[in-house]
Amino acid sequence: MHIMFVCTGNICRSPMGELLLTRYLRGTSIRVSSAGTKGLAMHAIDPSARRIMDSIGIDSSGFRSRRLTRSMVQAADLVLCFEQEQRKSIVTLVPTAVRYTFLLGDFANMCEYCAQRGLIKGTTIQERLQSVVAQSSMVRPMLPDSQDIEDPHKQEFEKYHAAADATNAGIRRILTSMRKHYQVEHAPERRLMGSGRSTLLS
Repeated sequence: MHIMFVCTGNICRSPMGELLLTRYLRGTSIRVSSAGTKGLAMHAIDPSARRIMDSIGIDSSGFRSRRLTRSMVQAADLVLCFEQEQRKSIVTLVPTAVRYTFLLGDFANMCEYCAQRGLIKGTTIQERLQSVVAQSSMVRPMLPDSQDIEDPHKQEFEKYHAAADATNAGIRRILTSMRKHYQVEHAPERRLMGSGRSTLLS
């Protein structure tokens, strides 16, 4: 299974999503990547996003951005984005991707809904995630819209912190919903640099 995060520039939100989910899914065969609808190729992760990743022990030095292409979308099994406009851009590029492209918050809501009602099927995390994707056209209309995760680019560090926390919260809600056959990895609790409050990245 291939999960791809998509934001605008592929230097702030989607790299953090890729790196966080890769950490959580370590030891599985799921591939995680990211790209940007207006991304410029081969840019390093934003320094503030790198600072957050460094603070929780994730090395982002090798990350380089990519601009989203049709073939990237077609190669993914699940695309998670951060704003409604990004989803529109993805579906415009590849209309059939409407079946497997969601806002991160919307997909987290669907996973929780399906888990609470015993609708998730499969024995591996890949099968269980794909079962939610398969039911999305039925489940999505029953749930409220989620909010966009704001782009923190060129804003104060607290905006990056908020985007990282919201991204991590969405990822953990998804993985918690898969827990019948999968246990989310737990790491020692840490604090994000530049903030006095406890991080969700634990």
